[in-house]
Amino acid sequence: MVNTANSLPDYQAELDTTGLYCPEPIMLMHNKVRDMRAGDVLKVVATDPATTRDVPKFCSFLGHELLSQQESDGHYLYFIRLG
Repeated sequence: MVNTANSLPDYQAELDTTGLYCPEPIMLMHNKVRDMRAGDVLKVVATDPATTRDVPKFCSFLGHELLSQQESDGHYLYFIRLG
C-alpha cells in the first residue's frame, strides 16, 4: 500500500463522504462501485475516523485493493482499485 502524497494514483471516480458517519460512507461506497468496472480506481474522502477501520475491511471483504490510505487534519483519503 502506497502512503506518500507524491505518488497518488490516477482515479476514475471520486466519492466525498465528508461530514458523514458510519455506516453512511461504506453504504455510499457500495453504491458507487456498482457503477464502476474492475480495475477502476475510486478516490474516497472522509472525515469519520471509523473509516480507517471500515475501508480496509470493505476492500478485503469485497476483493478490492487499497492502494493508499492517508490522514491529514481530520480528513481521510483512500484510493481503492476495484477487484
